[in-house]
Amino acid sequence: MEKILIIEDNVDVSRLLAESLEDEGYEVNIVLDGMEGLNEAKHNQYDLILLDIMLPYKSGEEILKEIRAHQDIPIIIISAKNMVSTKIDLLRLGADDYITKPFNLGEVAARVMTNLRHYNSQKKANNVLKYKDLELDITNKQLTLSGVKLDLTAKEYLIMELLMQNPGKVYSKSNIYESLWNKEYLGDDNAVKTHISNLRNKLKTINPDIDYIETVWGLGYRLSKV
Repeated sequence: MEKILIIEDNVDVSRLLAESLEDEGYEVNIVLDGMEGLNEAKHNQYDLILLDIMLPYKSGEEILKEIRAHQDIPIIIISAKNMVSTKIDLLRLGADDYITKPFNLGEVAARVMTNLRHYNSQKKANNVLKYKDLELDITNKQLTLSGVKLDLTAKEYLIMELLMQNPGKVYSKSNIYESLWNKEYLGDDNAVKTHISNLRNKLKTINPDIDYIETVWGLGYRLSKV
């Protein structure tokens, strides 16, 4: 299920949007101020953002700039400002689309679907998986973190590819072992634990402040949501 973040300080408008998009089958989260919205966008994985411009604590323009410095997910501006110059400025800053208030809910849903479809087709064409500041080039079998290439073993690369294909999914040690080694898992998890540990160390050499691989105790591993 694709996840959408709504950053909009009007409670009624945000709820109306959320209910409409949930009816379309999306998972939706609402944030009511700019500072919290930016924090949410930076630390959690979303497929698209609906962003108001006039927000408390941090403006939509500032949020757009900061998100665009690290992510390329679709961002649709929803604003009462309908001046052509404002639309042009925001599109040049990196917005993918612009919807003027008052809006039609059917149009919003259609714009969301169109932007997601374009983004997903572009990702497939580029054959690149992205998560936060990680990029995995499937064609060239190369992982980069904040633009720095990592030197991975074949198994380390395959673990990252598995995790990045489904960022929210928890993979058990048996899932990982049987996917990578093509053998039945008989309970010896040292191989998986060793590769995960080595991966974490290599990621920390570039960004020591973030744990990219999260241990879900009793279940397995996934990409960290924090």
